[in-house]
Amino acid sequence: MTGSLSMIFIDQTVVSVALPVMQRDLGVSQSGLQWIVNAYVLALASTVALGGKLGDSLGRVRAFITGVILFAIASTICGFAPNQMILIAARVFQGIAAGLMIPASAAIVVDSFDIHERGKAMAIYVGVAQAFLAIGPLLGGALTEYLSWRWVFWINIPVGIVAILLTYFSKPLQTISEKQKVDLRYALMLILGLVGLVVGIQQGHTFGWTSYLTLGLIFGGLLILVLFAYIQTRSETPLIQFRLFDDPAFTADTILLFCIQFAMISIIVFGAIYLQDILHFTPLEAGFALMPIIVSVVVMSQVSGRLLDRVGVRIPALFGTALIAAGFLGQAPFLERAEFLWILPGMILLGLGIGLVMVATNTDALNRAPSQYRAQASGVVQTIRQMGATIGLASIGGLVTTILALETDEIIDKYNGQEIIKTLLSKAELGQTDAIKELMANYPAVLSQFHLSLSKSIAAGYYFAGAVSVLAFFVALFLMSSGKQSEDH
Repeated sequence: MTGSLSMIFIDQTVVSVALPVMQRDLGVSQSGLQWIVNAYVLALASTVALGGKLGDSLGRVRAFITGVILFAIASTICGFAPNQMILIAARVFQGIAAGLMIPASAAIVVDSFDIHERGKAMAIYVGVAQAFLAIGPLLGGALTEYLSWRWVFWINIPVGIVAILLTYFSKPLQTISEKQKVDLRYALMLILGLVGLVVGIQQGHTFGWTSYLTLGLIFGGLLILVLFAYIQTRSETPLIQFRLFDDPAFTADTILLFCIQFAMISIIVFGAIYLQDILHFTPLEAGFALMPIIVSVVVMSQVSGRLLDRVGVRIPALFGTALIAAGFLGQAPFLERAEFLWILPGMILLGLGIGLVMVATNTDALNRAPSQYRAQASGVVQTIRQMGATIGLASIGGLVTTILALETDEIIDKYNGQEIIKTLLSKAELGQTDAIKELMANYPAVLSQFHLSLSKSIAAGYYFAGAVSVLAFFVALFLMSSGKQSEDH
């Protein structure tokens, strides 16, 4: 099971480091760059509940193996993508495969251990995968710099093969619930609602925030999601088991995970852009620069699982959310300085907080579910987490893009709207090296102002993420259960 999670974790970190190079190679727009990440997260958020349901009805091992195979195929297509559209479509394919894989693997791990050992087991499950997460930025940087960004996807193929072989030899219990039925109409409602909401938020700066298209997508998506929730609560075979939310502790866990995932997705996209476009790090140097976050996550995840077994979820959640908020708010004021050492402390705090809160909260949520619904509970938790990520990236990305556009317009106005300045800045936003070199040679002041504007826009995104992390702290403070859970459901 750790093999599958390792593949997904590798995909997250190696892709983030390669984003600026992909942008230059394929001529990807700023919005397209966000969609390379968000297409995957949105597809995962839309289908992971369905994946949990299929895991219960078809068998968790069968669902898991199918997901691994599809993920490897999708990764192969990503590596061969000739343009932005095909790459984004293949990323959707990847997200669907991950949605089938993740809930089955987590449920298999939880069912394999006694409740008093699950915190430690989940820490190992996540920890081994996070060892791959730790080498992901370095691996992604090296592959991008010395081979091609395409290899950051192809690396998933051997990892997938190893995951399948390990599953075959370990022979986990094949759990099937005959009573579980899958209604694809519910899955379609969830997909349409999420897609409408996320596209409306992320493309609002392009369509216009007050346009009928933007408002129609956002409110139409919300309406479908509300209708979906209403139907699910009255269905005998729901796609998402809303009865799980009758437990206030489970509800608190999922709210917290939504908020944290909402905030931390920004570092994956905009952290990598900042390191390479503002600090001018190479992909490999950017990989090294992300190591303080990754190593902090890996170390603190082991502490988190053991804390959960001893004292329960509330203490690691409180300290973790506080550290995450401090990490974002500690970096944001210093981004305009364009000096790595000024943001390093905030990066370390961010990693410590993520490691501390994620394992404990995720495991506690699964512990709250009855055994027969555990794969579904895993699907629900992952749906909420990935909804946080996709809505977070759309919201923070929309804010960053809108502020950058306003700042760029101000630069153009300073130069009386010169067409050459406008053209070069438009190309610079796409990461085109020739335009950046021409600005550096002929208009160095313009390039300096553009980099400052990009730093300001990313800082605004970090402030937003920090505010959501503060909200997560209060969720942990007022809603989460104290003490450890002593009985299984």
